[in-house]
Parts: sequence; structure tokens; C-alpha cells
Amino acid sequence: MTPEELTYDDRGLLPAVVQDATTGAVLMLAWVDVEALRRTIATKTTWFWSRSRQEYWNKGATSGNVQKVLEVSYDCDADAVLMRVEPAGPACHTGEYSCFYRSFDDAG
Repeated sequence: MTPEELTYDDRGLLPAVVQDATTGAVLMLAWVDVEALRRTIATKTTWFWSRSRQEYWNKGATSGNVQKVLEVSYDCDADAVLMRVEPAGPACHTGEYSCFYRSFDDAG
């Protein structure tokens, strides 16, 4: 299968789950279109589509927290991808290792 053959939503996007290949921790969820997925596969670093800024972004290009891509797989419905990476630093813009650092248990 090629990136073009995946099942994108009506905006031309699909969710990309990013996972630390060593620990198995889910680091983040972002969105990709065909071009972002092509760039990810070609450069072996994560590329995403920013829905708020309406532009591509290469994770770590400004922060240095690059994610080296080891594997990109897709789910059974071909409407989501999993990127297994070696992170060079925190995934979250807050400085946390993972964007999923909060839980409802913390809310009290």
C-alpha cells in the first residue's frame, strides 16, 4: 500500500499515533495528509499537518526534539497510522516526555 491508498477523512487527513519504539509509550497524536506521510517516510523524521496553522511541521525542527522514524504502519481500516520513533527529547510542547501526561484521576 502507498500513502495515497490510505483512507483519509473529508479534510484529507488521518490520525498519526507516535510511539516510543523503546518504551512503548504513546508520545503524541497528530494529523497527516498524503504529503506529510510522504515526507515522513522519505526523511525518516516525523512530519505533520497543523490544522490550526494550516501548514506542515517537522517535529523537532525548532526545538531539537526530533523523532527518528523506525517504522510506519497502518491499521486494519487503513485510516490511521502508527509511527514508532526514537525521540531525541520531549514530545510535548510543554516539555513533558509525552503529550499524555495528565489523567482524569489527577482532576480529583
